[in-house]
Amino acid sequence: MTATTGLFFEDLTIGMSASEERLVDDAVIREFAEVSGDRNPVHLDEAYAKTTRFGGRIAHGMLGAAFISAVLGMKLPGPGTVYLQQGLTFRRPVKLGERVVTEATVTGLQPEKSRALLKTVCRVGDTVVIEGEALVMVPKRG
Repeated sequence: MTATTGLFFEDLTIGMSASEERLVDDAVIREFAEVSGDRNPVHLDEAYAKTTRFGGRIAHGMLGAAFISAVLGMKLPGPGTVYLQQGLTFRRPVKLGERVVTEATVTGLQPEKSRALLKTVCRVGDTVVIEGEALVMVPKRG
């Protein structure tokens, strides 16, 4: 694998996995709000967020989805991968200062279409905060 070429479909096996760890801090949340346009005060305004059931600011749920996209697009299968589908279940919010470990694991292969199915999970410590399943198209060799 190089910076511009990920794994080929033929390189994938069921059970392969990759992960990435990211710190969710104020800068990350503010940058995501700017890029996404989602300026919900539960993400950006501590005084407002303290009045909610969360008791303080939380990260955008889709920030976690972006972490999944980064693992798929940069690590497994990596550059050249094209997202086709992603299902997500949000289990718990991510709070400022938490470290999110995102993992993708190959659970199925469709050789006739050069597609891979991956289990996707984001955790804070031992707690699952997001889980789902992704379907991606993976380049074939040659």
